[in-house]
Amino acid sequence: VYSFEGLAEKTVILVPEIVHTQVAVAAESIGMPIETVAYVFGMFACYPLAIIMSAVPYGMPRHIFSFFLGAFLLQFTLGVQWIHHLITCLVAYGMILVLPRRSLKTALPLFVMTYMTLGHLHRQYINYLGWDLDFTGTQMVLTQKLYMIGYNLYDGEVLAKGNTQDRAAKKCSKYALKEAPGLLEFLGYGFCFSSLLAGPAYEYATYLRAIDGSVFLKPDGTRGNIPSNVMPTLKAFLTSLVCMAIHVVLGGMFPLLDTTDPQHNTPVFLTQTFLEYSWPYRYFYMWVGLFATREKYYFAWKNAEGAQNLWYAGFDGVDDKGEPLGWTTANNVDILGMELAPSVQMMTRDWNKKTSDWLTRYVYMRTGGSLLAVYSLSAFWHGFYPGYYLFFLSVPIATFCDRLAKKKLGPLFSESRFSLYGLAGTLGTSITVNYMIIPFIMLAGGWSWDAWKANYFFGHIGCVVFYSVLSMLPTPKSTKKVKPKTS
Repeated sequence: VYSFEGLAEKTVILVPEIVHTQVAVAAESIGMPIETVAYVFGMFACYPLAIIMSAVPYGMPRHIFSFFLGAFLLQFTLGVQWIHHLITCLVAYGMILVLPRRSLKTALPLFVMTYMTLGHLHRQYINYLGWDLDFTGTQMVLTQKLYMIGYNLYDGEVLAKGNTQDRAAKKCSKYALKEAPGLLEFLGYGFCFSSLLAGPAYEYATYLRAIDGSVFLKPDGTRGNIPSNVMPTLKAFLTSLVCMAIHVVLGGMFPLLDTTDPQHNTPVFLTQTFLEYSWPYRYFYMWVGLFATREKYYFAWKNAEGAQNLWYAGFDGVDDKGEPLGWTTANNVDILGMELAPSVQMMTRDWNKKTSDWLTRYVYMRTGGSLLAVYSLSAFWHGFYPGYYLFFLSVPIATFCDRLAKKKLGPLFSESRFSLYGLAGTLGTSITVNYMIIPFIMLAGGWSWDAWKANYFFGHIGCVVFYSVLSMLPTPKSTKKVKPKTS
C-alpha cells in the first residue's frame, strides 16, 4: 500500500502549497494539531462555497461543482489520503455498472464496509489510541452513502417489476432509483462538499432534489413557495459556534484524557490523585467532561447543517399547496432532546439522526428487525476499539429497562416530560447513559473497565436490580380507550 503513496501524492493538485503552509503556521500559533485546524477551516469554508453553489445552474453544472469542491476540501483537510475516497467511489461505481441489482445490494455494502474496516484496523495498528484525524472519518460518511445507493437501486428494480412482497422496498420507495446515475452525477453525490466532512449522509434521491431544483416543486410539477434560508442557516451556524465555545471552555476545565499525552498517559479521572476525591464529585466531573466532549460533535453537525441549508440542500420541499415542509433533511441532532431525553430510545433517536435512519432503513428493516444486526454493524462502523463494544453491549441492558418501565409504569403516570415520572426518567437516563458511554472515550479495554470500576459498576448493577424489581410487578391495564370497529 505504501508503495503507491508517491503516485497518490501527485494527485493532490487542487490546493496550493502556500495554503498548507499558512494552516501550519495558524496551527502552531494556537497550539493545535494541523489536521484539526485544517478540518475546522474546511467546515467553515463550506459556507462561502455554498453561496457559490446557490448561483450555479441546476443539473450537471451542480454535480460537477459538488464533486470538485469536495475533492478540494478533502485534499485541503486530508492531503494524500483523499485518494481513498476516490478509489472507493470508482470501484463502487464499477460494481453498480456490472452487478445485477439483487447481488449489488449485498456486494456493495460488503465492499464499502470492508474497505472502511481495513482503514480502522490500519489506524489502530499504526496509531493505537491516537485521536489524529485521518480519512476514516469521511470514509464513514461515504460508507453510509454507498451502502444506501446499493439498496436504492435494488428497490427501484423490485418496485418496477411490481413486486409487492418486499415490504422494506415499499417503505423506502421514495428513495428508490430506477436507473444508475452517470459517473459525474455519482461523484457529485459521493463528494458533495457540504456533507463531506461531518455528514449527514442521505440518499441519492434526496441529494438530487437540491441539485435539479425539484425540491421546490409541488407534486403536480408547479413551483411552490420558496422560503428564506437565512434563519435556518444562521440558527444552525450560531448554534455551532456556541457548541464550539462550550467544548473549548468546559473541555479545558474538565479534561477526561491527559492533556499532555492522551495516547499514553492515564486518563485524568483514573489517576490515583483524582480517585481520592469523593465518588459524587468524581462522577460529576466525568459527567461534565462527557458533556463537553459531545459539544464538538454538536459543533460539527450544526455547522454542516447550516452549510446545507445555505444552498437549500437541507430543505424538505413543499406540500401539495406549495407550502414549505421544513428544514429537517440536514438536521443530524436535537441537542436539547438528546440531553434531556426521558428514555434511552428517545435519546438515541435525537443523536446522529441520519445514521439512525441508515441503520433503520437498510439494516433493521432488511434483517427482519434484528437488533443484533443493528448493534453489530454500528459497532463495526465505528471501529474495533474494545471500548466501542463494551458500550454497545451495555446499551441494550438500559434499553430493556426502558421497555419494561414503559410497560409496567407508563400506564400509571403522565406521559408528559415535565411530570414527576418524566423528570425521573430524564435524570435516570442521563446518569445511566453517561456512565455506560465512558468506554467510548476511553477506547482501551483496560481504561474502560477501570472507569466503570471507579464508579462501582453502578450503572450495570442498577439496571439489573431495576429490571428484576419491575419484572415482579403486575402489568397494569392500559387506560387508552379502544375505538369500536365500524362496519
